[in-house]
Amino acid sequence: MKTKSIKKDQVHVITLGCSKNLVDSENLITQLEHNQFKVKHNPTTKPADIIVVNTCGFIDRAKQESIDTILEYAQLKNEGKIKKLYVTGCLSQRYRDNLMEEIVEVDDFFGTLEMPALLKRFNVDYKSELIGERQITTPSHFAYLKISEGCNRTCSFCAIPLMRGKHISQPIESLVDQAKHLAKVGVKEIILIAQELTYYGLDLYKKRALPELIDKLSEVEGIEWIRLHYAYPSKFPLEILDVIRTNTKVCNYLDIPLQHIADPVLSRMKRQITSIESRDLIKQIRDKVPDIALRTTMLVGFPGESEDDFDQLSRFIEEVRFDRLGVFQYSHEEDTSAFLFEDNVPADVKEQRASELMKIQEPISESLNQQKIGKDYKVLFDRKESGYFVGRTEFDSPEVDNEVLVPSKENYIRIGDFAQVTITDATAYDLYAKLSDQ
Repeated sequence: MKTKSIKKDQVHVITLGCSKNLVDSENLITQLEHNQFKVKHNPTTKPADIIVVNTCGFIDRAKQESIDTILEYAQLKNEGKIKKLYVTGCLSQRYRDNLMEEIVEVDDFFGTLEMPALLKRFNVDYKSELIGERQITTPSHFAYLKISEGCNRTCSFCAIPLMRGKHISQPIESLVDQAKHLAKVGVKEIILIAQELTYYGLDLYKKRALPELIDKLSEVEGIEWIRLHYAYPSKFPLEILDVIRTNTKVCNYLDIPLQHIADPVLSRMKRQITSIESRDLIKQIRDKVPDIALRTTMLVGFPGESEDDFDQLSRFIEEVRFDRLGVFQYSHEEDTSAFLFEDNVPADVKEQRASELMKIQEPISESLNQQKIGKDYKVLFDRKESGYFVGRTEFDSPEVDNEVLVPSKENYIRIGDFAQVTITDATAYDLYAKLSDQ
């Protein structure tokens, strides 16, 4: 006797915010697909029966984008175009009660660590063993590997500990298993991410264990590049530099968000580092790894940031000549210790200062790129677009850094492959190249 199978609803997962959120969404998708749900990530097609919005709650703009997205799907639910709407992630963790009152169309809200409860709404049990079989939504040749959750730092401007909790490291064995799975499905570059990369292992092994983790990951066959993101500068473990210098699989690249350089601002930010210590750290990094590409992030408009503070920051950018620079404008976040300060830098001044820093950085970036003309580089190619094969050197991370463009008319490159190229021209944020043997 044949039994009638139960048709499962289609699910769309919408991810907002950072790469750490993306990994959470990928784990959710893996759990649902294992239970025969048809799932699409950030689709452009008409909405599915069930929508899950994975939100960001980091700063004002990110929060507004999350709220606008929830409201968009709430309207579709009112119109009968979707059946269920669930909201998860950082915004939901932080503002659940307010959101429940204001957006009643949402069927349920879940925090950052409540995936098992979310899965229950699909009549599915969470299976921890599936973490090692994560379905990635990035191009198949690179993936993010989240090595820990949460943060123990006390930066006065940051609400992440409120949304992500205390630092919890994943065991080395689990991360190696995940890397092996990623390699099996074609991943060649893994990007290590965390709220605070250098804190890794202190909770599990009573010591900073990032070098040991990197050594183990580099033994995974098929992984050719390992990239490091989000390394906190205070008490930076210098032994990581030895790993970057000596391990050929580790990219000569480090993302180390300094946030500021003026001591009065650093003190109010509770960054646990001084201007002199920051400068000394940059010097030590470059002395130990001369070819390293340094990415940093600066935060302008923090309460009390004076013209002199900003001038110090501007001169610092000019002097240090970072390879990559990102700039955020301060967002006054309730329940952070900085919320006790008066948000006394006007919005237009914040915007002006952010723009000024990027104007300082642009000729620096162009000058550094011009120095690459005529040199050969190993490049991993991400996509084909507008008549070019587009890739990255080891000095560039996806989406945020420089790209290498090779004309597709005169060349053929398989997406996801490495190729040696010669740089033929450069702008501030792009490198133009040809295959080296041509």
